[in-house]
Amino acid sequence: TNVTDDFLQDFPDDFDYIIIDESHRAGAESYQKIVNYFNPEFLLGMTATPERTDGFDIFSLYDHNIAYEIRLQQALEIEILSPFHYFGVSDLTINGAEIEDKADFNLLTSHERVDRILEFSNHYNCDDGNIRALVFCSKVEEAFELSRKFNDRGHRSIALSGDSSEDERNCAIDALESNDTNAKIEYIFTRDIFNEGIDIPRVNQVIMLRPTQSAIVFVQQLGRGLRKAEGKEYLTVIDFIGNYSNNFLIPIALFGDKTFNKDNLRKLISSGSNQIPGTSTINFDYISKQKIYSAIDQTNFALLKELKSDYKLLRYKIGYTPMMMDFLNHGNRDPFLYVINAGSYFNFILKIEPSFKNTLNEDQIELLIHFSNEVNNAKRVEESELLNILLNLGSTTIDNFRHLILEKYEYLPSEDTINSLFLNINLYFTSKRKFVKGLGSNEIIESKNGEISFSKYFKQQLENSNFKKFFQDNIYYSIARYDQSYEFLKYKSGFLLNNKYSRKDVCRILNWHNNEESTVYGYRIKYNTCPIFVNYHKEDNIASSTKFGDKFVNNMIFEWYSKSRRTLKSKDVKEIKSKIDTLRFSLFVKKYNGEGNDFYYLGEVKPIENSFLETSLKDDSGKDVSVVKILLKLDAPVENSLYNYLTNEDNNE
Repeated sequence: TNVTDDFLQDFPDDFDYIIIDESHRAGAESYQKIVNYFNPEFLLGMTATPERTDGFDIFSLYDHNIAYEIRLQQALEIEILSPFHYFGVSDLTINGAEIEDKADFNLLTSHERVDRILEFSNHYNCDDGNIRALVFCSKVEEAFELSRKFNDRGHRSIALSGDSSEDERNCAIDALESNDTNAKIEYIFTRDIFNEGIDIPRVNQVIMLRPTQSAIVFVQQLGRGLRKAEGKEYLTVIDFIGNYSNNFLIPIALFGDKTFNKDNLRKLISSGSNQIPGTSTINFDYISKQKIYSAIDQTNFALLKELKSDYKLLRYKIGYTPMMMDFLNHGNRDPFLYVINAGSYFNFILKIEPSFKNTLNEDQIELLIHFSNEVNNAKRVEESELLNILLNLGSTTIDNFRHLILEKYEYLPSEDTINSLFLNINLYFTSKRKFVKGLGSNEIIESKNGEISFSKYFKQQLENSNFKKFFQDNIYYSIARYDQSYEFLKYKSGFLLNNKYSRKDVCRILNWHNNEESTVYGYRIKYNTCPIFVNYHKEDNIASSTKFGDKFVNNMIFEWYSKSRRTLKSKDVKEIKSKIDTLRFSLFVKKYNGEGNDFYYLGEVKPIENSFLETSLKDDSGKDVSVVKILLKLDAPVENSLYNYLTNEDNNE
């Protein structure tokens, strides 16, 4: 790339085939000079990090043609990289002070921290016991001070920074890879250099002493040790996890899940090595795992700035305005986050694409909000499948629709479910018809002489090509997202085991006629169903009379408490006891309120008949308040990773 203007004179057409390595830098002036000068028959760009955050669109240089794409997880699967064993360990706490984003220099370089780094480096060691480590620090001065203290302890090391010359860097690499015991060093400490463009195959240990500011940088630094080398069996990765706000990026980087879906990230952390291909393993100690969970809970993944950034990156990649399905197809951010931010994906587009203004009327905008949140949210698929059929065929019969669901999902929707679909699609379930001003007494779908079809009113809306495009995309998203998580063996009459649902979702899937989420406090008996909602770890600031002792006895038995001021003679308790075999009891649990509004569905349960026990708890005044304790038996054991996640308390509790 160090080409002078004099050199670029007489042969712009002399090369048929040009390859540009590290092409993510193609926005730089030196690269642009080359690209703009030559006219090859074929231009190939190669990079490990095509996504850029500086706003430059490198994909347009190659007409958005992606010849081949491989990510870390795929490379591990086909064994072109060295396997690794990752250990996430909690960083140091001294006199109550934790390593955090803006930690004091003295804490970062304290003798206690040096001892801890050496302890874990030696404990987890490397493949052959002969450590050759790259250590990534958060500050340049930290790198040099830690190197000095390592040397004082007899561990040969060197620190490098951006000011280090090319010769200094090469000498350090040679010393790290040397077999000469007199010349060899064990550790290179650095900040931000060696992230890319350097090959040190014999590195067998990577130590991370800095917050993860970018999943891309994390993978780049991890990648410095993933080169294969003769005699190298694996790479050891030791990540010191402090109280960092960006800890949620760790599972994104390790597992390659860029959806920013909180439930996905929690499952990845709790499942660990089960989700990484090949012989590589991922391990977190208890405290570091809780720190990551806390970062996931506290981070808003639907912030406009972040959503716009990912939207632009995908638009650069594919060369046109991405729809929700494009995010799914390319493994990017879960597009439902755009719905959370703006009410609908179309509303988000309105914020950043001026050309879409005035393309829809007020009714159509409101209808997209309704369908995005209440119908096509991937919690129940029948509405979306029905709408998809009507868009493609114009009409269908109830019997044909039911058999289509049977053929695809292996169950038949009940008559109650069919009625529920009509109520929800036609905006009766949420009582939001008043927001669609032109709807009046019209419906969205209607049934006449056994045929289901769109109403005349809605067909008129579909004549707007933009409305139809976004409506159809929303339907496709819902079906695809549901299908990703659907397993027949996990399907329990509308719910999928271990998936998450809000109280509103539960009311809909249980075929209640209206959304009654505001009246479901803990549990409610209605339409021969009794959904049970449990916040497993109670907050300190809630009323004492609601701090029930709900808990797992084991992964098959759950100890549950009625509402307060209930006795064995209370109406709801008597009804539960008398209808053990006829009421449908469904158990929904979330770890604590900070997790959000959704609960994990743990399956159907049945109260154990002889377990009803009248007891009491204290209210805020210290007085006894009656409550009934009941043991519930689950129809299937809770899977281990979810059971451990729910039952383990956070370190801050």
